Amino acid sequence: MLTMPSKRPSRRRQTGPPPPLDLDRALGGRRSESAPDGEWTVQRVRGSEKTYACPGCRQVIAAGLAHVVAWQADGLLGPVAALEDRRHWHAACWEARARRR
Repeated sequence: MLTMPSKRPSRRRQTGPPPPLDLDRALGGRRSESAPDGEWTVQRVRGSEKTYACPGCRQVIAAGLAHVVAWQADGLLGPVAALEDRRHWHAACWEARARRR
């Protein structure tokens, strides 16, 4: 009985340094921001099936439109309540919120 030798997966040798880590991708687009209005957790989303009202301009964020979801990281009632109080913003409105107040 003849048996075939098993093939090992080929291992490529790394040539040069590894590619830089895409931190935004590794964190799922979530980051922390410090601003005069507090500490925020901010996440960029590609879009959703729902529509939202942007608290910055009070206009509709259409379903499927990329936007920002933000919630206070230092909420008074704790992290669960802060997450439940998250708001959906147009990306430009989120960036310009300090100029509106």
